[in-house]
Formats: sequence, C-alpha cells, structure tokens
Amino acid sequence: MKRKTNVKVVTAGIFIATFMSAIEGTIVTTAMPTIVGSLHGIEIMNWVFSIYLLTNAMITPIYGKLADKIGRKPIFIFGIVLFVLGSALCGMSNEMMTLIIARGIQGIGAGAIMPVSLTIIADLYDIEKRAKVLGLTSAAWGVASVFGPLAGGLIVDTVGWHWIFFINVPIGLALIGLLQYFFIEEKKVHQAKKMDIFGSLFLMLTLVSLLLGFQLLGDGGLSVAVIALFAASILSLVLFIRTEKRAEDPVINLNLFKNQAFASVNIVAALISGFLMGLDVYIPMWMQGVLGKPAGLGGLVLAPMSIVWMYGSFLSGQLLRKYPAKRIIIIGLTIILAGGGTLLVLPQQSPFWLFFIIMGVLGVGYGLSVTTTTVEAQASVPKEEIGVATSFNTLSRTIGQTVMVSLFGIILNVANGRQLVQAGIADLDIMNRLINPHTALQIDSDLRMELRKVLFDSLHWVYFAGLVLIIIALIFSFMVGKQSRSVTLNEE
Repeated sequence: MKRKTNVKVVTAGIFIATFMSAIEGTIVTTAMPTIVGSLHGIEIMNWVFSIYLLTNAMITPIYGKLADKIGRKPIFIFGIVLFVLGSALCGMSNEMMTLIIARGIQGIGAGAIMPVSLTIIADLYDIEKRAKVLGLTSAAWGVASVFGPLAGGLIVDTVGWHWIFFINVPIGLALIGLLQYFFIEEKKVHQAKKMDIFGSLFLMLTLVSLLLGFQLLGDGGLSVAVIALFAASILSLVLFIRTEKRAEDPVINLNLFKNQAFASVNIVAALISGFLMGLDVYIPMWMQGVLGKPAGLGGLVLAPMSIVWMYGSFLSGQLLRKYPAKRIIIIGLTIILAGGGTLLVLPQQSPFWLFFIIMGVLGVGYGLSVTTTTVEAQASVPKEEIGVATSFNTLSRTIGQTVMVSLFGIILNVANGRQLVQAGIADLDIMNRLINPHTALQIDSDLRMELRKVLFDSLHWVYFAGLVLIIIALIFSFMVGKQSRSVTLNEE
C-alpha cells in the first residue's frame, strides 16, 4: 500500500519550523546585551541582526524556484539543516565576528522555512482551509513576539546565552526526522533545462545592495557608500532583467508581472508590511517614551494585534468562499486605515488600555489583508509556479519592512532634531535616555515632559507616513481583478 502524507503531522511540523525561525529574532534581541558583554563587540552588534535579514532575503526567491523545480520536501529539509548548523555555530561562537558569520548561515537556512512552508500549505489545503492554517502560522509569530523575550531572559539567567542557539539543534533534528518520514512527496520529473545561475546571482546582488543600502541609510543618513550601493542595485537589476529574458528556465518568470492580480497583491503586501514595522518598532517607543511605561508593558501592548490577527485570517478563509479577494483586501485595508488614523488623532495623554483596542482592530485588518494577499498571490499563477509566487510574496513583505524601517527612522530623527533645535536643547542623545525606562527618570521632570511632547509629535509624522502607505495600498488593491482566481478555483 502506497504511503501518503500525514497532513496533520506535517502541518504541526510547519508550525514548529515557523515558530523556531520566528522566535529567533525576539530571543536574540533579549540576549544581546549579555552577548555583547561576553564577546566585547558593541560597535558591530547591529550586524548580528542585519546579516541574518540580508542572507534570508537574498536567498528566498532562489528557494522558491528550487521548490518548484526539485520539490518542496528536499528544499525545506535543506533549509532546516542549514538553520540548525548555523544555530550550532552561533552557540559555539567565542568572538563577535564568528557569531556574525554563523548568523549569516542561519539566515540562509531560515530563507527556506517561511516561503517553502507556505508553499507546502498551498499544496495540502484548499482555499478556505488554507487561510485558516495561515492564520495559525501567523499566530506562531505572535506567540514568538511575546514568548521570545521571556524565554531569552530565562535562558540567559540560568544556563547561559549560548543555549538560545543550542536549543534549536534538538528541535531541528527532530523536525527533520518527522518530515522525512511523514511528508510523502511525488518525485519531480527533472527537466533538462539549465539552472539560471547568472539570473540567481544578479538577483542576489540586487537584493543585498538594495537592503544594505537602506540599512546604512537608516543608520547614518545619505553617504557615498549608500549611493554606491543603490547604484549597484540598479545595475544588478538591469542585468537581472536582461538575463531573465534570455534564460531557458528563469529563476523568476518576468511574465508573472504582466499578471495584474499577482503584481498588485505583492505591492499591497510590501506596503502594509512596511506600515507594520511602524507599529512593531514605534508603538513600544510610544508606550515607554511618551507614556512612561516599563519595557515589558511596552511590548505587551502589541499582543492583541498578534492574537486577533489569527481571527482575521480565519475570517478571510470564510469570506474567500463568498467574495472576490479584491473585496476582502479592501475591507482589511480600510480597517487598517481606521486603526492607523486613530493613532494619528490620539491626544498625548491617551489611556494605556485604549492602545489594546486599537491594536486589536489593526490585527483584524492585517489578518484579512495579509492572508488574502498570500492566498491570492498563490492562486493567481499556474500550479507549477506556486513556489516562485509564494517566495516572491514573502520577499515583497521583507523588502517593504526593510525599506520602511529605515525611512521611518530617518523621519523620526529629522523630526526630533528639528524640534530639539527649536526648543534650544543641544543634547541630541537625550532622546535615547527618554525612551529607556531606566534612565528616563534621571531627566529633570519639566524637561522630561517637554521631551515627551517632542517624541509624541515626531511619532505622528511616522504614522502620517504609514497612513500614506496604506492609502497607496488601497489604490493598488482596486487593480486586483474583480473575479479572483481563488474564487474561480472554488467553483470548479
């Protein structure tokens, strides 16, 4: 008797893999002060995060192509193996540069986990059930955002920071065994077409130079290095497009972008992911810097968004049975616009509990829009290109987050600097002390109140820019076809 995939076990494995990669960011953030103190590398500590994101982003579309060409299972397992190897090397690191290199390897492995897991979900479930499963996957990220800092602090205080990485090894190995046995995939018929090596290389160069350029732009403003990186990104993109037009089996089929639904939903995904960074980064800053709350409460206020996001995903699955994707995306974006608009008009002394309600509203909007854009990106392409479509959707969200977190940082710094100059305050570093609950109380009370007003006004510029993103996303959402392919598929 021919063995079949155990859908429930494989789905559980996908959740574990997603949670393992999701918690990595939050748990490392918590442990970073201890790691820096141990390895003496505060001047390059940002690279521990940056290299992980860069290697993750640059390899994501390659994995998507390979998942279509070779198969989901071998690529997914290969990604987990690299992630486990990178984790082990991180745990064994005895200097900062070694840790950064190991994090790069870890990021290359993680680049397969998100897009290929979403592709496997697309293979295993129909449209409605898929949206529900995607909701549970989103919940894994939400749980990781709350559980990560707690687990990181506990591990660092008990067995040492090395174990925040070592703990991935037994989990990853068990996961590989589980997928190897329970995930049965039909072998792909290997085509004689050559792998698009040059296209892959130019694509990676485009992404690395683009994302690194925005990283440096956010850190130190416009410089010769930033201009050079952006120029290199444009040149690499031109070479990539020329290569793809001639390639026998292109890594990304450029004809996909002639598909209005595919192009539109990915632009929407990038824009709303950009605004999401404005929430994840600056809502805790609002809580700590403006309202004077402790760090724990500053992060906790994001929890309702993560929890209710899951409900929004479930709801999108039910709505996709009845309505076109376009309508659901517009509803989701309208809810996000309402939640973001509320942030823009809130008075400075707004009660803490009100932010829980606003985050819950935003969670519904994100659950509807992100899940539907993912499903629509998959449903708008032929089955043999679902892997590429899913990985590009993941990449679009990563690019949106990376670009906007840099631009939001520039907006905040410019607004803060201008207001501090107007107030006659020469110490620009004082804002760093304001947003740190441990040092904020050391500032004179009158000055502290003035600085909180400065930060409050500057955050409004960040959220004004975020709302512009959502309005642009709404415009593009109207370009999604009236009759979505996902609905058509349900009717067949």
